Amino acid sequence: MTDPLALFDEWLAEARAAEVNDPEAMALATAGADGQPSVRMVLLKGHGPQGFVFYTNAESAKGTQLAENPRAGLLFHWKGLRRQVRIEGVVEAVGEAESDRYFSTRGRDSQLGAWASDQSRPLDERATFERRFDDAADRFAGGDVPRPPHWRGFRVVPEQIEFWSDRPHRLHERRLFTRDGDGWIEGLLYP
Repeated sequence: MTDPLALFDEWLAEARAAEVNDPEAMALATAGADGQPSVRMVLLKGHGPQGFVFYTNAESAKGTQLAENPRAGLLFHWKGLRRQVRIEGVVEAVGEAESDRYFSTRGRDSQLGAWASDQSRPLDERATFERRFDDAADRFAGGDVPRPPHWRGFRVVPEQIEFWSDRPHRLHERRLFTRDGDGWIEGLLYP
């Protein structure tokens, strides 16, 4: 049996070496209380035995959906390698200190953008957002930009991880790992 987290590390390392654009990009699928699915691309910002971490505005559409239904699916698609990884699991908030640490590594304009944006809400015109960005820049001029209280990390704690490899004639290989207590059960799926 293979450890799916170690296998993911191997595949991600290969993707970082081979993929031209954003090998850490992953599709994040969520659904709110109404069950309506929604999917968008986000960036993987950390991973390990505890799960797969991304950051966002907790008041955004995805943040609201995760508050209503704390389950999500992730998909990494590395077209050049002809591979993908699907992850499904429960979502938990990342701690304040961890969110602060990551926020401090972001570029200043990205930090200011987190203050300026009411992510996912209607915007009357681009100039409004640009004005809010300038206001945030003035507010924090000459100092560090603190993490906004609504901006945080989320961790997808995997219950299932599927590794998909392309094979000729659509005879693909699909390896499914399902969490079993502290370990994993490995199986195969038909293509």
